[in-house]
Amino acid sequence: MHNLDPVLVDIWGPLKLRWYGLGYLLSFVAAFFLLRWLARKDLWVLPEEKVSDFIAYAAFFGVFLGGRLGYILFYHIPEFGFSQISADPLLIFRVWEGGMASHGGILGLMIFTFIYARKHKVSWTGVGDGLCVVAPLGLFFVRCANFINGELYGRIDKTFAWAMKFPAAFSQDMDHTDKLTGNSYARDNAWLHLTDIDPELNNQPYEVVIEKARSNPELSEALGEHLHPRHPSQLYEALLEGLVLFAILLFIRLKFPKLANGVLTGLFFILYASFRIFVEQFREPDSEMILLFTKGQFYSLFMIVIGLGFIITAVVKKRKQSADA
Repeated sequence: MHNLDPVLVDIWGPLKLRWYGLGYLLSFVAAFFLLRWLARKDLWVLPEEKVSDFIAYAAFFGVFLGGRLGYILFYHIPEFGFSQISADPLLIFRVWEGGMASHGGILGLMIFTFIYARKHKVSWTGVGDGLCVVAPLGLFFVRCANFINGELYGRIDKTFAWAMKFPAAFSQDMDHTDKLTGNSYARDNAWLHLTDIDPELNNQPYEVVIEKARSNPELSEALGEHLHPRHPSQLYEALLEGLVLFAILLFIRLKFPKLANGVLTGLFFILYASFRIFVEQFREPDSEMILLFTKGQFYSLFMIVIGLGFIITAVVKKRKQSADA
């Protein structure tokens, strides 16, 4: 049973330190030290003294702005339309309420690094290569935070010993139970069971149930009886898109220091997309399907094409430079 609290420290009133925010903070700190180390070893096109400014700008203009706008454009608007945003435009900026798209963050970083490279007259793909080496660590920390939040959970599967029950999946689990039993009483029965244990839950939003279940073992056990075991797909993504991808790209960077600019960027796109397509088989789709693909898989197909483009361009450019020399 997933029973983790998304809040690490309750500071005061609405001011809280959340694991999700800490995940992003650790991502930027790790990127700062790793990029500075790569620059010191002449394995990145930017000098060591420019790393701190680069990380600060990349964090805001690339990750946060790109990730948030990507979520709004790729997920929120297709599902809810423009009505919520037109009624409350500040919704776009309330990142702390959730809603960041990794594909949007990657696209945002591409645009940011392109502008940054032109301004500082350095190789765009060279800047991207260094960033792509350290980015998987950020993916690792954020996916771990997704797991702690109990969001982006996996598909139902009762055959795995490590399957977990996620309280946030209550609505989908009740719908699944209704389909299996052929009636529509699962949700009502679950609420009766929970309110028998804690009458104060009457007329309360479900989020209150989750919060109270963390400190009430009896309520947590009762809630678990109405949930289905699911894959902890956030951890699969943290492992593959995070640690495994980081290890591969760092090894290549160190093993082949003279590799053509753009090859590592291309490999990042291809490997990330491949891992994402694979893991999406275990992750509960968080939006409507596109043909036979989840949105995560569909967008990843384009990333593979982009990655191949980076590698082909890098190889052709290096051969041309060798021929000219």
